[in-house]
This record gives sequence, C-alpha cells and structure tokens, in this order.
Amino acid sequence: MANAKEKHHFILVHGAGHGSWCWYKVKPRLEEAGHRVTVLDLAAAGIDMRSIKDIDTCEEYSKPLMTVLGSSSPCDGHDEKVVLVGHSFGGLSLAMAMDRFPDKISVSVFLTAFMPDTRNPPSFVIDKFVNNMPPDAWMGTKFEPYGPHKTGLSMLFSKDFMKHKLYQLSPREDLELGLTLVRPGSLFTNDLSERKRFSDKGYGSVRRVFVVCKEDKAIPEEHQRWMIQNFPADHVVDMEDTDHMPMMCNPLQLTHHLLDIANKFA
Repeated sequence: MANAKEKHHFILVHGAGHGSWCWYKVKPRLEEAGHRVTVLDLAAAGIDMRSIKDIDTCEEYSKPLMTVLGSSSPCDGHDEKVVLVGHSFGGLSLAMAMDRFPDKISVSVFLTAFMPDTRNPPSFVIDKFVNNMPPDAWMGTKFEPYGPHKTGLSMLFSKDFMKHKLYQLSPREDLELGLTLVRPGSLFTNDLSERKRFSDKGYGSVRRVFVVCKEDKAIPEEHQRWMIQNFPADHVVDMEDTDHMPMMCNPLQLTHHLLDIANKFA
C-alpha cells in the first residue's frame, strides 16, 4: 500500500454506458487514504445531458478527460503527474490522453480495459473482441446506427447482459443502480478504424499496468491476456473472483491495488 506521506492524484475514467457514479465505492476509499481523486463524466455519459447520437468521434467523447488534464496544475509546489485509471472502453480514452499528455501521467491503469497498441489502428483490439463475440452473446443489447451517413453505432446494454455479463458477481443493489443509470454509449469502431495509430513517443512512452478481472464475462480473461501479449504492460495485476465491474464487485481489493500501483510507479 502507498506510503501515507505520498499524495497522488487519481483520475478515474468510466466505461461505455456508465458515468462517474460507478466509482462511488472507490473514490471515498482513496480519499480516506489521503489522495486527491477526480471522477468525470465523458461526453453524453453520466449527467452530461448530450445524447451519444450527438457525439461523432471517440476524441469528442473523451474531451472532458482532455480538459481535466489540460488544466491540471502544480500541486503543493511540485509538478503534478496523475495516475490515470480507465475501465473497459475507458481504455481508449486513456490512450488518447496518454498520446496527448504523456508528460502529465505517471502511470495508466487499464482496468479490464481495451488496451490498444502502436502498430495497428486504435480499433484493432475492439475489432478482435467484436469479431469473436457471437450476436447472441450480447443478450438483447440494442444497437442503433446514427449520424448523417449512419456510420455511428449506439449501444444500450440489455438487462440480461448487465445481470449476466457485467454485474454477475456484484451486489444486487449495484446491479439495480446500474440498470437505473446506464445510458446508450458507443464503441466508435468506424471512427477508431480511420484514426491514425497511437505513437510510441506519446502513448507508448507512458508506463502501463493492466488489471485482469478473472471472472469478467464481458471482456473475458482470454481477451484481456491477448491484449497484454499484443502490447505488453509494465506490470499485470490479477483480481480473483471479480466480474467486469471491479469497483462494485471488489472495491476494497481494487483500492489496495491502485494504492500499490501508485506507490510503485507514480
């Protein structure tokens, strides 16, 4: 666990369809340990009132994170470097932030998250995931094309998908919270397939830790391990008995892991 005298700034980034609300168990625990914590809603997520159908690109979707990093300032007389934590699709927002602000990030934590490489289009790890997922595995999740040329695709998780793939080991109350607050999101696959590759100088220069959730049925362990093999992380942490929502399912253990990571890498 991090030394109590070491103060870190954690920025916690949610996954598709979710919002800053999903960190409600982890944020106070990190703060109680003496650290600064920023949670945010990406575009058309959480309490951001825009519709996902108003958001054309992953860059536009990730702009709230870029705004926070762009405005970060020295803390206690020292140049502040943040610990970025991205969950699920939040890994793409992390990668964009790392590419743009590598000098402002001490370590990025991919929490059972999509982790791209610097050799292929940003969509590569998502394309492989989608291609390996049979249509019936989405369990009624609603997909709807949008945009002038119908190149966007919104995604609203079904109740069955959330119950059996996302929150299957999480407390029933947290599933109910998720069912109440989940909103349509997008994986922006068409946009990401046309975006230039992430750079070694930017994204590739920031230290990365991958947290494997071994009972994740949404992004299965096999795909998590493949992403790590595809673009090796500096460190890998395994979470046993943890579903796709570690911040709900196992918040105390996740908090301990985040503190350890910050202590080692920040």
